[in-house]
Amino acid sequence: MLEKYIEKKLVAEVKKMGGIAAKFVSPGLDGMPDRLVLLPLGKMAFVELKAPRKKPRPLQIRRIKQLQKLGFTCYVIDDVEQIGGILDEIQSS
Repeated sequence: MLEKYIEKKLVAEVKKMGGIAAKFVSPGLDGMPDRLVLLPLGKMAFVELKAPRKKPRPLQIRRIKQLQKLGFTCYVIDDVEQIGGILDEIQSS
């Protein structure tokens, strides 16, 4: 299973919930997560997507920790089975 497949499933599930899974591109700030998930009622989180059993690169880990230190919620998804639970968690936060 490719990372792109997992990403497409995430985008589709977020859309079903009435949200947006914006592709996050930040020129000059490498290592940012792939998607910014925006759900109804102002719920949001950053999501890094990986192929199954792949891990974030060291720069990505540092960036995720930096965002978390600022109070933002971040997730790493490497399996389509994680999507539902993570979206439920974002929505209930």
